[in-house]
Amino acid sequence: MDDQILILGGGPAGMAAAMELSRAGKTPTVIEKASALGGLAKTLKFEEPDGTYLTDIGPHRFFSKNKYLYDFIENLLGEEWIRVRRQTRFYVDGKYYFYPIRLGNVLKQMGPFKAARVLFDYLYERVRKMIKPREMRSFEDYVVTQFGRTLAEFNMLNYTEKIWGIPCSEISIDWALQRIGGLSIWSTLKKALFKKGGPKTLVDEFYYPSHGSGLIYETIKKRIEEKGSTVLTHSEPLKIRCEGKRITSVDVKTPEGTKTYAPPSVVCSIPVTEAVKLFDPPAPKEVLAAAKNLRFRAQAYLFLTINREFVTRDNWVYYPDKSIPFGRFSEMKNFSRFMSPPGKTSLFVEFFCFEGDGIWNMSKDELFTLAIEWFEKLKLLRKDEVLSVHHYKASHVYPIYDLLYKERLTTIMEYLDGFENFFAIGRPGRFRYTNQDHSLEMGILAARSIIEGRRMDIENVGKEKEYFERGFIPTEK
Repeated sequence: MDDQILILGGGPAGMAAAMELSRAGKTPTVIEKASALGGLAKTLKFEEPDGTYLTDIGPHRFFSKNKYLYDFIENLLGEEWIRVRRQTRFYVDGKYYFYPIRLGNVLKQMGPFKAARVLFDYLYERVRKMIKPREMRSFEDYVVTQFGRTLAEFNMLNYTEKIWGIPCSEISIDWALQRIGGLSIWSTLKKALFKKGGPKTLVDEFYYPSHGSGLIYETIKKRIEEKGSTVLTHSEPLKIRCEGKRITSVDVKTPEGTKTYAPPSVVCSIPVTEAVKLFDPPAPKEVLAAAKNLRFRAQAYLFLTINREFVTRDNWVYYPDKSIPFGRFSEMKNFSRFMSPPGKTSLFVEFFCFEGDGIWNMSKDELFTLAIEWFEKLKLLRKDEVLSVHHYKASHVYPIYDLLYKERLTTIMEYLDGFENFFAIGRPGRFRYTNQDHSLEMGILAARSIIEGRRMDIENVGKEKEYFERGFIPTEK
């Protein structure tokens, strides 16, 4: 156990690192706390009397401008890597709107008076920007300036506050620049009118594994184990020992007892707020204090199997209205026909919450009662159509970009990145809201850092595009 690279966390970033290392002839050991791989992109499986149901934890569309990633996954999945036509809607003021927008739908649903108000506020902000620009400090400052107050409140400020649980005036502008930095009224209209252009949030189709996102990570497990690597589930790190600028050993709790590893390198995608607590000697007080003040948003989920062919034709539907308890649902059959038995469908319903709050502490029956009341009000689903109800929770889902997060995160990452053989990656590992494709890129770059003996810029993946541009060289399956 003294020569195996240790990967803490079997989510997208960790498993991508494992695969890249295996392709280079290494035999890493992956440590995963849960029973299934994939982290927040895992696929849950439910065996019911009428057949097998599959669901991802939330919608995991795959879209990237990085061809290396497409080749990476296609090499894993082959024909099980399918193209899906996207249909997304959001529900505002009792009406459904398509996203990306369809101009006729928006004008019809919004009406001429509100549309005129949207235009007026947008033009007002354009003039104000020239005369007396707003100070760009928060998410609210950014979206109001970019889109005008009416449109910002229509579908951005309300849903963002529902996700994060704090006012948009207390959310860092970094969230806007990262998630909607390329989005504007012009880019949206151009997409609606000419069906091209615009940022990735506006894509009309995406790729998806035929049996759920988890198929990627279970396939990686099979591939790397065939080449001598080890994947331990139901396992977690207990202590990370260090001397100077190197990690020397890691204690891991496994079903067979505690094992101690002395790895040449450690790749870590577990929540950074938890990772810093494991160091021995302890991390500096300022690092621990910074970690204590970083927060994650949690989620509670319901998975409903339904005695109907379809509920909607949408991949997912958003509910920005705070009076509606859930924020989004996915109908997995609209991603792939293999996600539900013939003649049946399912809904995966997401509730945003904080760990330990009222939603988090609700039982399955209480949460279902809350949800089905609204599904019946919305005329989507009746209680007697629901065949079974499943309950699931995740604690470290969304890193909260409050106004002070960057200073705290910098303190933590300067400490962790100071260890020459420790690589923090992924959404929870770097406290960065990454999509599945970004997490895969982080994992690949961490692996290449180890293989090539030079630390790549894992945080700013775009700066390492030269590596990805070399192209993916397929390996034998």
